[in-house]
Amino acid sequence: MLKHRGFPGRLPGTDFQFTIRRANPKGVTPITERERFHDRRPADRRADTGFVRALWECFGEEPFERGNLDAGRLSWLFGREVLAAEDPFDPESYDALLQLDVRAARAAFPKAFEDVGEDG
Repeated sequence: MLKHRGFPGRLPGTDFQFTIRRANPKGVTPITERERFHDRRPADRRADTGFVRALWECFGEEPFERGNLDAGRLSWLFGREVLAAEDPFDPESYDALLQLDVRAARAAFPKAFEDVGEDG
C-alpha cells in the first residue's frame, strides 16, 4: 500500500480521518458511492472541503493511486468529485487509480479553491 507522504492524516483540529496507517489484514475496505444529503452537519461538510483541498494540493488533475487514503472519506466524493481513472476499476484495491474532477469539485466545494486561481 502506497503511503502518500505529505498528505494530511486528518482535518486539522478534528478527528476526521483522511488517511489510514496500515493496510487492513482482513481485506481492503471498498470505495462505494455514498449519497450526500443537503442537511449534512457543517463539520462533515468542512471535512469534505478539507479533503478536496488536500487532493487538489497533492495531485491536482493528475490520476493518483488510492494507497492509504481513507475509503470512507473517498466514498463521500466518489462518482462525483473523485472518479475512477482506470477501466476496469477495482474498488477493493489499494493500487486503484482515481482522479479529481476539478470542475465538479469547484462547483461542490468552492471554499476548497478560494485562494486558487481559475487556471490553478
